[in-house]
Amino acid sequence: MPSSHDIYETERLLDEYLLFHYGSADELLPAAVALPPELTAALAASLDFAVRTVSHFSPGSGGRALDLGCAVGRSSFELSVTCDEVIGIDFSHAFVRAARELQDGRALTYRQHEEARLHRERTAVVPAHARPERVHFEQGDAMNLRGDLGVFDRVHAANLLCRLPEPLRLLDRLPALVRPGGELVLATPCTWLEEFTPPENWPPGETSAWLRERLEPGFSLIHTTHEPFLIRETARKFQWSLSQLSLWQRRD
Repeated sequence: MPSSHDIYETERLLDEYLLFHYGSADELLPAAVALPPELTAALAASLDFAVRTVSHFSPGSGGRALDLGCAVGRSSFELSVTCDEVIGIDFSHAFVRAARELQDGRALTYRQHEEARLHRERTAVVPAHARPERVHFEQGDAMNLRGDLGVFDRVHAANLLCRLPEPLRLLDRLPALVRPGGELVLATPCTWLEEFTPPENWPPGETSAWLRERLEPGFSLIHTTHEPFLIRETARKFQWSLSQLSLWQRRD
């Protein structure tokens, strides 16, 4: 039986994530129907999720950065603006290939699905302000990261935790990945699903309390908030979700 993670190797999901990471407001927001202004405003505020999560790090230079669950690379490219070295890791071979092609300066053509057999061709490019030469992408498992990664000034993991079969394996590794004084951004919509994570590995209660219990021995919680995000599936079907975001600082 195919793994639930196999969906991240499909062309359809690759197209959706390229649009999610690199699509413009005109491309993403629904144009088929007239929406109430307040709904249009809420949807517009949900764009650029991969940019907004990175913005929660403290201002200034960050040295080395690690982007776990980097998908097709937008958050890694955003980290490259302030960090001298960025490692982006994702479990999907298809996502990593696309991120590397973008890093090499290619404009990637992908399909934006409309309905049935209808689609539009779109193009993804690295933002002009990014420093792609500072980024290295690799395929890897966030639960079994290679031992020679070293330590980082910034670690970013957005919408990853509730897609891992054994999320504690990542949480237990995090203290060794963040240097003292360094920062960790975790974002999760807390959509714990059996097809990704066995129920025995879910948090016993609220995800936020579970994270505090696991992380506070090694990290100080700086702030928590929520960041909305919008994934466009078709011209009339959208996933609107709210990701719980927390910023942590590694204790000395």
